Amino acid sequence: MISFNLRTEYITLGQILKAADVVGSGGQARELIAEGEITVNGEKENRRGRKLRPGDLIELPDGQKIKVEG
Repeated sequence: MISFNLRTEYITLGQILKAADVVGSGGQARELIAEGEITVNGEKENRRGRKLRPGDLIELPDGQKIKVEG
């Protein structure tokens, strides 16, 4: 599990995928999200602009997890 320390009020799903080095570019993030296999707090999410705050848990198709911490 990756712990991501948030320094602002929120971060978007597309931004956190890049910041956590899950993808190398915004285009790769868009493709991964468009596949519809990413979940946020147990629910499928397909919006790149989804705002994430401390306590949110992102699960990727490969089983990797990112926990947003504040």
